[in-house]
Amino acid sequence: MNTVRRLGHAVRSSAGGSALGTYGLLGLTAAIYLLFALLLPSTFPTATNIKAILTNQSIPALLALGATIPIVTGRFDLSIGYGIGLAHVMAMWLIVEQGTPWPIVLLLVLAGGVVVGLVNGLLVEFAQIDSFIATLGTGSILYAITGWVTGGARIVPGIHGLPLAFTDLTNSSLLGLPVTFWYVIALVIVLWLCLEHLPIGRYLYVVGANPRAAELVGIKRRRVVIFAFIGSGLVTAFAGVLLAAQQQIGDPSAGSSYLLPAFVGALLGSTTIKPGRANPVGTLVAVAVLAIGLSGLQQEGAAFWVTPLFNGLTLLAAVGLAGFAARRRQRAGTVVGADRRRDAPPTAPEPPTLTPAGVDTPGEPARAP
Repeated sequence: MNTVRRLGHAVRSSAGGSALGTYGLLGLTAAIYLLFALLLPSTFPTATNIKAILTNQSIPALLALGATIPIVTGRFDLSIGYGIGLAHVMAMWLIVEQGTPWPIVLLLVLAGGVVVGLVNGLLVEFAQIDSFIATLGTGSILYAITGWVTGGARIVPGIHGLPLAFTDLTNSSLLGLPVTFWYVIALVIVLWLCLEHLPIGRYLYVVGANPRAAELVGIKRRRVVIFAFIGSGLVTAFAGVLLAAQQQIGDPSAGSSYLLPAFVGALLGSTTIKPGRANPVGTLVAVAVLAIGLSGLQQEGAAFWVTPLFNGLTLLAAVGLAGFAARRRQRAGTVVGADRRRDAPPTAPEPPTLTPAGVDTPGEPARAP
């Protein structure tokens, strides 16, 4: 009976630890929202504020989802902050100064994102440069190109402004919610389907978990990693086009501010829903934590330095929460394993073997006649 109690306690502890690691960040999101709703009842829990959060945080969410793709393979793309800066500047430059139709601009910028991702993948896999160094170097080059294109000045539309169809990419709504929110949901669904239900997703996870094992089972590791960087570059370029449509101005310094929130969201996302694995749903939850918290702090009149402080503290809290849950699961698994070994019936000794020379005991060599 005592053993049954111990096993039941171990199972409950394991389940509780698992639930804490899986849904802890989601619970934190609800708690932060409730806190600010109580502190700011007239402004925070309103439809206007919710729409503002969805509008302002959709582009950081897209960028965080793009950063999640290489993280699945154990690599990091630090060029995304500079990439979104170049993408939105190029979109503005092509539309305003070259008069290029915006659908062609969209295709050209997306193609540029594919090229940037391909270069990053080749540098990491074929030049064997660490992903931190490689993408930091390409990001610096992208920033230099941004400065060269703009001459360090902003690109401002003329008196007629930007095409209405282009600005509607971010300014319109669907089912009462900003259309940018639906871009995020669509990307989450696409990444979830790819990572959870398609072979490419399994390849990405295997490469991230054990590159050597991936090669032994026939997965082309280099190709998979290059595809991951191409996916990141493509999402970054799309986010850049949306940033141009939203801000309606080409600011050469705008991209760098998106780098930290994107990585905080992507890394936080790997501590929830499926702890220990980068996943798009977890990234979405992490971005929601940051968006709700920052919105509440801004409405409280917090100073400018509170934003990076909040990002850092949220990251530490979420990682600590996931680590606590993992330790609980490990301790529960140890208790269960020990109890199973203790309660296992003793193994019966192997019966003696009769040989022509007589009786041999188990483990002894046969005696010669």
